[in-house]
Amino acid sequence: MAMSREQEKEILYEEKKTWKRRVLDYLIITAASFLYAVAVSLLLDPNELAPGGVTGIAVILNRVTHITTGTWIFLINVPILILGMWKFGLRFILSTAYCTLAISFFTNLLSKTGAVTEDLFLASVAGGALMAVALGMVFKAGSTTGGMDIIIKLLRLRFPYARTGSLFLLTDAAVVTLSAVAFRNLEVALYAGLVVVINSFLLDVVLYGRDGAKMIFIISDHYEAITRRILEEMDIGVTYISGSGAYSGKEKNVIMCVMKKQLSPKAEEIVKEEDPMAFMIVTSATEIFGEGYKNIFSEKL
Repeated sequence: MAMSREQEKEILYEEKKTWKRRVLDYLIITAASFLYAVAVSLLLDPNELAPGGVTGIAVILNRVTHITTGTWIFLINVPILILGMWKFGLRFILSTAYCTLAISFFTNLLSKTGAVTEDLFLASVAGGALMAVALGMVFKAGSTTGGMDIIIKLLRLRFPYARTGSLFLLTDAAVVTLSAVAFRNLEVALYAGLVVVINSFLLDVVLYGRDGAKMIFIISDHYEAITRRILEEMDIGVTYISGSGAYSGKEKNVIMCVMKKQLSPKAEEIVKEEDPMAFMIVTSATEIFGEGYKNIFSEKL
């Protein structure tokens, strides 16, 4: 059955809107990668602060082998990205691969500048804060920085009841401990631990709030378009709740969805793009039971 001219125009409009959105996402990822590299090259790496994760491992290996930190970030991520592509598909890994390349490039580019401060406390606070801002931008653009983000996602597949925060804490603690041994300096390692704490706190509280998850109710005449994008781009479940306007008496489908807190900015962006006039309620969900969250039979911690 041939499409009408109006249908063809609508498809072209949607494709153009999708293309513009992707370009904007990659611009945000590029800017975030630069900020992340500033934190590493100008604050953390010159002061031998290994802030956990792949970046921390790269800082340590830089001192052992004299290969640049940015190069090590890339080399460590290559097998992780390949594994992630095998497990999660090319679409998931594409923006992450770009982010990894951008961080590696900017880190090497800025490494020639040298430290902006030799004060370990100031470097820890500023470095951890910049990393948190950069990570928040990357998450909002629907991507990750690779490395431990993918490793933790894989571990969650193998151990679905393990808490994501706990897994990150364990891996970061292991890298910080390794830095104490590699640099033979406990004080520097303690400051590296401070970087991890500041980064986690700011990313958690300032960008996404303190709660474990977000519950969103969306009332919109464009609920089908919003639902389609949430399902396709965020891979989370959506439930329709039947309702009606008390004044108009018009029947409405209310979208209800629950998601990890770092995904909520992306969901809000989708609603804003599809229907600026939508009525949206974002609330905190302290405990979520079901697939992808807690097991209803698990013990409370």
